[in-house]
Amino acid sequence: MQAVTNFFKGWWAQILFFVVLVLIYLFVFSGIKISGTSMEPTLLDKQYVGINHVAKLKRGDVVVFDARKEDPRIQAGKKDYVKRIIGVPGDTVSFSNGNLYVNGKKVNQDYLSKSERTDGTAGDFGSHWDLKSLSNTGLWKSEDANTTKVPANSYFVMGDHRSVSNDGRYYGYISRKHITGKVVVPFWYSSTVKKYVDQQDKDFFAN
Repeated sequence: MQAVTNFFKGWWAQILFFVVLVLIYLFVFSGIKISGTSMEPTLLDKQYVGINHVAKLKRGDVVVFDARKEDPRIQAGKKDYVKRIIGVPGDTVSFSNGNLYVNGKKVNQDYLSKSERTDGTAGDFGSHWDLKSLSNTGLWKSEDANTTKVPANSYFVMGDHRSVSNDGRYYGYISRKHITGKVVVPFWYSSTVKKYVDQQDKDFFAN
């Protein structure tokens, strides 16, 4: 009888352990494989990264979000985008003379090449743009038109490979409810990648 009792105790312990793992994966921490080149050279195609589902989101963080809910031009078969947060609720964002500014302060973009900081960021929108001019291109949702600041519960994101990245410049703000979480790189990645992904929020503005 004691053996049967011990068997069921062990069986329930295994089930509980499995349930806890599933809950952690769904609500706390999971993983994803990068697909595409929009975050190069920081993150490369087919690299694996972690996702922290409960992290507080800050400027400079790299996040994963459900692109089906945000990008009306999403390619068939695509689901998630990986981009970097540039503007948080209440922020202004602008680009001028090769520099990116948030609330009038120059953004540190050491993780980008000079061409991506300048021509890549200008993209199809010219050497001078801001949220208002982007929102009036006709590419954004009508409710976001003529906006000058990032709305509440929303974020403005861009890819690090600006010249190829399909990001907020083209479809506007992304909703917090569609963000899966913050990207965290594995421990074996280089210290440079860890700095530009895990810690860029601490060095977001240029000195």
